[in-house]
Amino acid sequence: MNNRDEVRAFLSSRRAKTTPEQAGLAAYGRNRRVPGLRRSEVADLAGVSVEYYAQLERGNLAGVSESVLDALARALRLDDAERSHLADLARAAGPASRARRRAPAPRVRPTVQRLLDLMSEVPILINDARLDVVGSNPLAEALFAPVFDTSARPVNHARFTFLDPRAHDFWIHWERAADDAVAQLRTEAGRDPHDKRLSDLVGELSTRSEDFRVRWAAHDVRLHRAGTKHIHHPGVGDLHLAYDVLELPADPGLSLVAFSAPAGSPDDDALRVLASWAATRRAGALASAATSADADRTGA
Repeated sequence: MNNRDEVRAFLSSRRAKTTPEQAGLAAYGRNRRVPGLRRSEVADLAGVSVEYYAQLERGNLAGVSESVLDALARALRLDDAERSHLADLARAAGPASRARRRAPAPRVRPTVQRLLDLMSEVPILINDARLDVVGSNPLAEALFAPVFDTSARPVNHARFTFLDPRAHDFWIHWERAADDAVAQLRTEAGRDPHDKRLSDLVGELSTRSEDFRVRWAAHDVRLHRAGTKHIHHPGVGDLHLAYDVLELPADPGLSLVAFSAPAGSPDDDALRVLASWAATRRAGALASAATSADADRTGA
C-alpha cells in the first residue's frame, strides 16, 4: 500500500468531516465550497503555515515531529484511534519502515491453545491483525459455526462478513459488524503498509464487494477493545454477548477475544446449551479418531 496515498486520503477525509463549528470557528459565508475545514483553517488551528500543511496533506509525513502530529490531531478533532493511526502513518513514512521485513505469520503456541481448550465455558478466539482466526476453543467454534463452516483456512472474519451471504443473518447488526471489520483492517494497514497478505485480502474484498469498497474508501479507523456482539445463531437464536480483547505480549500481533454473558441470563443459558453441544461433538470426534486408529493397527 502506498503510504503517501494513505496519508493524503486520511488527512483530507478527516478535514472534510470536521465542521467549522466543531473546530470553534465561525461558519462565515454561505458559499463555502468544502463540506468541512479549508486547508488554511487547519493550518491556523495547528499553528503551521498553509504551505507546510499542504505538503503534509499531499502525503509527506516523513520527519514530522510529534508536536506537529499532536497539533494536527487537535485541529482535526481526532479520536484515540485516529490519533494512533496518524502516528502509524508517520512512522511508516520514515526510512526505517521501508527497510522493515514482515514477521512470519503468527501461530498460536501449544501452551496457549491448551489454555483455550481448558476454558470450556467461555468462547475464546485468537485473531491476528488481519482478522484471521489463528486459534479457538470448541465453544467458540460452536458459537461461530457459520464462520468456521468454510474450506478456506485460516478462517477470516472480514471475508465471512462481506463474501458469505449467511453473514447478514448471523450478524444482527450487519452494518456495524461490517464497519468494525473494515476499520480494524484500515488500522492495521497504517501500522504495516508492507504486509502483502493484508494487501492481498484488501484487494480480494475490494474486487468482490461493493460494500467493502465503499467502507475502505472512507478511511475510518476504530480501536477494538471491548463491547457487545449481537449474533443470530442458527441453533440457539439471538445472543447478545460482551466481548473483551486482550493482546498477547509474548505473541506480537495476536489478540485474545473472550465472550461472556451475565450469569443466569438467557444469553448465559444459550451459551451453556452450546457448551454441552460442543462437548458432545468433541467427544464424538475423539471416539471416531480412536476407532479409526484401532482399525489401522488391526489392519496392519
